[in-house]
Amino acid sequence: MKVLVTRPASQAGEWVAALTRSGHDAVALPLICIAAPQDPAAICSAWAALASYQLVFFVSPNAVEWFFSTRPERCADHAAWPDALRAASPGPGTSAALRRCGVPAHLIVEPPADAAQFDSDALWDALKTQHWTQASVLVVRGDGGRDWLAEQLRSAGARVSFVSVYRRVAPRFTEAAETVLQAALLMPKNHLWFFSSSEAVTNLLQLPQVQTSTVNWSVATALATHPRIAQSAEAAGFGKVLTCRPSLDAVLAQLVLI
Repeated sequence: MKVLVTRPASQAGEWVAALTRSGHDAVALPLICIAAPQDPAAICSAWAALASYQLVFFVSPNAVEWFFSTRPERCADHAAWPDALRAASPGPGTSAALRRCGVPAHLIVEPPADAAQFDSDALWDALKTQHWTQASVLVVRGDGGRDWLAEQLRSAGARVSFVSVYRRVAPRFTEAAETVLQAALLMPKNHLWFFSSSEAVTNLLQLPQVQTSTVNWSVATALATHPRIAQSAEAAGFGKVLTCRPSLDAVLAQLVLI
């Protein structure tokens, strides 16, 4: 069964390589395209005020990569990260991106390695016992997104602000990706859709190629990295939906069962 990795292109390639090394037939089919932010000046302002925050929460690896890639020239070296500023991460992928960008590991707050899920809920479990009254928190994200953790921090007394460092737009397929998509629509039993975002499920259903097809989703399989994503896949009509944590070991363990 061919595994369709629907993550944005910057992460899809890594997953395809890892799955291929483990003996699986995998190919990238990004269903979310990441584009430049509409207001780069806001990112410069966030960098200028960075030392005034007690915590910066990065919602995803894309948030990390875009925040650091668009920093002002005066902050061009990794030492620009303030010595005592903590960076919050919902899971290992975001934490790895932070380390690559020069954030010291001891300043990264993340869910424990044995957490049931890697998400904002698990991250809040690691944060909620701390004192947040009047603390300044910056949330680095794409345009929009889930505000649940920000709401928890505000309820605990924190002052929360946001900066959008990228935009999520509809996928644009290469000729090779279009061929992969058409094969998946013609032979749904032979493909497994690997979803790491509910938005990817939504974008799939909105594709003109899908809306004009007669694909039978009831014989199709989806692997989701969070229960909320699994619910989206089930609502889309996927006949078999599996759920696991967004780690390579967990994904490989589920693939063995298919």
